[in-house]
Amino acid sequence: MSASWFSERFSDLAGNIATVIRGKDDVIRQALICLFAEGHILIEDVPGTGKTTLARALAQSIEGSWRRIQFTPDLLPSDITGTTVWRRSTDDFEFRPGPVFANIVLADEINRASPKTQAALLEVMEEHQVTVDKRSYKVRPPFVVVATQNPIEHDGTYPCLRLSSTAS
Repeated sequence: MSASWFSERFSDLAGNIATVIRGKDDVIRQALICLFAEGHILIEDVPGTGKTTLARALAQSIEGSWRRIQFTPDLLPSDITGTTVWRRSTDDFEFRPGPVFANIVLADEINRASPKTQAALLEVMEEHQVTVDKRSYKVRPPFVVVATQNPIEHDGTYPCLRLSSTAS
C-alpha cells in the first residue's frame, strides 16, 4: 500500500463523512485517524452537536455496523457486553452478544454509568474481547468506541479522572 493510495482513501472517507457533517473537518479527520490507529474517541460536547451523526456516518462510510448505548446509572455490564441465556430447545446455554459487537459503538454520556459498567467497556476497548461467564468472545475489527460526555450537566454522573501538569 503506497502513501498516495492511503491518502486518497483517507480523503475519500473524510469527504463522504463531510457530506452529512458540515464544518467539522478537524473532528472528522481526528475520528479517521483513531479508526486507522485502532484507537478510541472521547468527545466532550453539549447535546445536539452531531456526535451520533458522526458515529453513524463513520460506520456507513466503512460499510460497518454501529450501535448506540445510552449510559445511565442503572446500566449493567451485561447490557453492553451481552449475556448467556438458557435455550430449552437445545438444552444448552447460548451467548447473545451485546451492542459492543459492532464496528463503531457510540457510548453516549459514558460518565453516567457505574464504574463496573465502565470497566466492562474498557476491557473490550483494550483487549478487543468480552468476557462473559468465564468465556471470551472477540470483537471483529475495525472496532472503535466513540464515547461522549456532556461538559455542562453533571447530575447523576461519576467523577472523571482529570490529569493535570504543572510547569516548573
